[in-house]
Amino acid sequence: MAAKRPPRVMILADGSRPALRAAVDRLRPTIEQHLEVVEVSLDFLADLSSSEAELAIVLGGDGSILRAAHQMGYEQKPVLGVNLGKLGFLAALQPEQLAAVLPEIASGEHRVVEHLMFECTAMRRGRLLCEALGLNETAVLAGPPFNMIDVELHVDGELATTYSCDGLIVSTPVGSTAHGLSVGGPILRKSLQAFVIVPISPHTLTHRPVVDSADRTFELAVPEPNEGTSLVVDGRVLCKLESEDRVKIVRSRATFQLVEVSGQTYYRTLHEKLGWGGQLNLGK
Repeated sequence: MAAKRPPRVMILADGSRPALRAAVDRLRPTIEQHLEVVEVSLDFLADLSSSEAELAIVLGGDGSILRAAHQMGYEQKPVLGVNLGKLGFLAALQPEQLAAVLPEIASGEHRVVEHLMFECTAMRRGRLLCEALGLNETAVLAGPPFNMIDVELHVDGELATTYSCDGLIVSTPVGSTAHGLSVGGPILRKSLQAFVIVPISPHTLTHRPVVDSADRTFELAVPEPNEGTSLVVDGRVLCKLESEDRVKIVRSRATFQLVEVSGQTYYRTLHEKLGWGGQLNLGK
């Protein structure tokens, strides 16, 4: 019987950082003992949608994984994140753990968990202003001169409410541990099919985060924007907004695929990354 072909993999990292370029050189021989490396990309600029790789190993932090997801576009590959950054909610694997988990991946014993992605479009008087595929969040930020703005939230064509705030975030569960968490939003399990709407410094205390189904259509409008009011997707400024602009967020057909290996659990990651106290015994 012919030997099973090892999975084809691409290695992604930010080559502009010497420490990450050195990490690629250091870890590549270990990876090649178990997987077939068909591509190495060190600039996060290449279009990876047509790559023949079956798996992506991203060396870096969650920001690197976000950029990798953007590179793959609508042809997402399963991603194994190796944390060389800071918190690393998505890049939960430590470099010293890589050698131990690669045989599990090579034999197909790992799990691939799909996560919600979204499409964001902004229209101006019936014309497409900008658009993006995202993984974390859409944010409308007040911007200079930093006066509070009113942001209208429409759900399935119905005006739900108007927030007086410094900005509004519409986040996926993956993004719930990013900007939304820092402004008081809830943590959602990453595999949930839902969006969370979180106002930034709302003027009215009754405006709390709202969680709703990912099958809804969310639209945002700013009737009186500041000069610098901007639309931001996954940390990238897409465009400045004017009074007649309409921002739409909907579920995408693309899904982000995250590789999970033995020993990785949802609450273990939260416990370690957020510094939760108490004893943790999730191995039983």
